[in-house]
Amino acid sequence: MIPFNHFRNVRRSSILIPTDFCGRSFKLKKIKVIFTGGTIGSRKTERNIDVDVAASYELIRLYGAFTPSRQIEFDTVQPLNILSENLVPEDWLTMIKELENIDYSLYEGIIVTHGTDTLPFTAAALSLASQGIPIPIMLIASNFPLNDPRGKGVLNFSHAVDFIMEQCLAGVFVIFENSQGEAIVHLGTRLSQSDPFTDEYDSTYSAPFGVMSNHQFIHNTHAINPSVAKLQSQSAPEVNNVPWSFSNEVLYLRPYPGLNYRYYDFSKSKPVAVLHDLYHSGTASTRNSDVFDASILHFLAYCQSHEVTVYIAPIKNKAGDLYASSHLLLEAGAIPLENISVETALVKLMLAYGSFKEHSQILQFMQETSLFFEIHQTS
Repeated sequence: MIPFNHFRNVRRSSILIPTDFCGRSFKLKKIKVIFTGGTIGSRKTERNIDVDVAASYELIRLYGAFTPSRQIEFDTVQPLNILSENLVPEDWLTMIKELENIDYSLYEGIIVTHGTDTLPFTAAALSLASQGIPIPIMLIASNFPLNDPRGKGVLNFSHAVDFIMEQCLAGVFVIFENSQGEAIVHLGTRLSQSDPFTDEYDSTYSAPFGVMSNHQFIHNTHAINPSVAKLQSQSAPEVNNVPWSFSNEVLYLRPYPGLNYRYYDFSKSKPVAVLHDLYHSGTASTRNSDVFDASILHFLAYCQSHEVTVYIAPIKNKAGDLYASSHLLLEAGAIPLENISVETALVKLMLAYGSFKEHSQILQFMQETSLFFEIHQTS
């Protein structure tokens, strides 16, 4: 477990050496690369795709062949080598521990290679629990293995290198080139899960942080995006030196027509909390039925009887115009998590229940504390 403020006192070396306009030295540039497996670290053999240790390091060689004139040194480490669908919260702590061990004065930035399936969740976890690191952390992935000509692993790696060398922005970002050849830059707490048919990612409100074009970063000045200046001046909020940990006892449910809540029996084992996803309009079924129990209102009452708190997301504004079913949800005691993606809401709940004991602390953390722009606010 890593104390929240562990990174707050990290400083660059005090040795005086020539620097560029970002305050970086003119010595040979170095980037730390953390391999974790995933498709970008896999090989395709016949019809099978699986992780391969050598494939991860092949990425560096392929990048060197792709941009032979770029004078950059890469230090590599591989704390994990798994397909990302097999990832569990403890793996996030392994990555965070690896970040903790880095001497940031030696590097311009960090690149984390990752699988596509759980990329948004890891991006959120690193964004929330790795505050105060003074250099950019770039997460990249690939839709196909490196030995498949359709794969974009090398391109995404190249875009990440360009971002690091061109920007001085601390924080966690995801770069993934879409089918139009646009290298989209997402904030780590804003990424939605990839579309299963197109392999495309999106940010909440379809407003990514920016795009890489001709090796340069172009900021997207959307109303919900922080400005570059605001991101540069951000400081980690105080949360009383919390030793961060993630709970794997948060139950996540998605609504669908006919969801029967009677299948969830807490008499033998119960979660510490439930995150109930909502339809796009901030709703879930409140209909009573004699045939089966399809009402979330009954489920809420059941959870309350077992002292299990139910959170709902995504929801834009609980004080705005809501559907009748949404009002019933709130009146029944569901706790709304406003203006946050459901992927990040889930990771943040895992972090809250793994790190705090008091319900009041958890509630304040979830609803009032924003660690890395996960709670959307208009400029």
